Amino acid sequence: MLKDNELVGSINIQRQQAQPFTDKQVELVANFAAQAVIAIENTRLLNELRESLQQQTATADVLKVISSSPGELEPVFQAMLENAVRICAASFGNLYLRDGEFFHLAAFHNTPPAFVASRRDRPYRPGPNSPPGRLMRTRAVIHVANLMADPSYLERDPGVVAFAELAGSRTVVLVPMLKEGELIGYLSIYRQEVRPFADKQIELLMNFASQAVIAIENTRLLNELRESLQQQTATSEVLGVISSSPGELEPVFQVMLQNALRICEAKFGMLLRYSDGAFVAQAMVGAPPALVDALMRKPFTPAPGIPLDRMLRTKKVVHTLDAAVEESKPLSARLSGARSHIVVPMLKDDELIGSISIYRQEVRPFTDKQVELVANFAAQAVIAIENTRLLNELRESLQQQTATANVLKVISRSTFDLVTVLGELRLHRGVRAHGRSGAAARTWHCGRARAAGAEDRPRSRCGGGRGLHPSRGAPDRRLPHHAGSTADAGRRADRRVQFGESGRASVHREGD
Repeated sequence: MLKDNELVGSINIQRQQAQPFTDKQVELVANFAAQAVIAIENTRLLNELRESLQQQTATADVLKVISSSPGELEPVFQAMLENAVRICAASFGNLYLRDGEFFHLAAFHNTPPAFVASRRDRPYRPGPNSPPGRLMRTRAVIHVANLMADPSYLERDPGVVAFAELAGSRTVVLVPMLKEGELIGYLSIYRQEVRPFADKQIELLMNFASQAVIAIENTRLLNELRESLQQQTATSEVLGVISSSPGELEPVFQVMLQNALRICEAKFGMLLRYSDGAFVAQAMVGAPPALVDALMRKPFTPAPGIPLDRMLRTKKVVHTLDAAVEESKPLSARLSGARSHIVVPMLKDDELIGSISIYRQEVRPFTDKQVELVANFAAQAVIAIENTRLLNELRESLQQQTATANVLKVISRSTFDLVTVLGELRLHRGVRAHGRSGAAARTWHCGRARAAGAEDRPRSRCGGGRGLHPSRGAPDRRLPHHAGSTADAGRRADRRVQFGESGRASVHREGD
């Protein structure tokens, strides 16, 4: 039986008596041999077609799961393992992700429970001669026909012994998951009998490994996009509060903390202001009542060695993985059960003016992106504080300018009425000194004038009359003249009266 002049088999027929076969009979058997070769080839092609359809269907299933579960890796990994185990006639399959020199079990299908219990929550470091160790070194497929005959098993490598004895593995194939040449994990399928996998089956597993890498990268990019959108939305909300509450810091701080807690998945947070060597809690969100009572609006200095003290000394972010094991425990740990937390400085011209802290009540470190978000909020808090300061200074400046304008207006209208002018000056001095409105300050000024026994004094704006000379009872538009008064003569020596073209007089002191 020849295929392309290559022997693939034979057909033999025998007789139990000596009777040669005729040429026609030999030709008939040769025809059957040719048909057998055709049947064999057709069957091979049909099987390959079925395998190809299976692989295409499995690939389509995985791609469908990837498209229907954006940002979710577990259903993608499960679909890959289920299809790989079924099509490759394996007993079970696992998917591992790499973390430095360690691997952790990210997904599994039909894996014996005892083996899953030994690996699921405990990352393992493979031995250098074990199949995973060889995969780390070579970045190539590792195919072991009989695990119990592998040198690593004979050396009693703990990981290999667990594969062989807890999981009953015999034949195993490991396929690396590579991203730009870097190993990020591997797919592995196992048989509990010695039966090597076919090249086509290994090829299918390599295809799934490539899809797993794509799914991981797509999930990473999607999650980064979501985080970016969340941060932009949070930043927009904070800016909206800043613009809608000019000069008010409390609502700005509250929105900052609320967004930081939500996006960073933290339990509670606080914003502290720092001045004159002490911190004061200005805003707290989600904090337990005991911590609020201990810190809110009460100046304090941090104890030496706690995270806030380290931030104060370094002016850098302090990231605490577990406050419960710190030698110096902060109040947040003692009163609120804080574990993982970050303290981010608020700096203006490299001077510390406050901090933002967020806390988790479990040991779960914050990511770099989350730390970056809180640092962004801290920068916005500094801007809000500075804007509020500038706005308050502007308001004070406008008040002073308004008061000056009012005085100048009175002076221009009351050139000969010095009592009115002086009253207006006293009025605005009272506004600045006592924080009263114009009307209230005017009442206060007039009340003081009356309380001082001013009934016999000339009426100013309190009484609404024209200015009166102290020694004369009648209003007079002219400057009073005291010919025989020594005091007046002295005053005339110190002052001179000048009349302009308008007929009004202006008074100047000598040397002014």
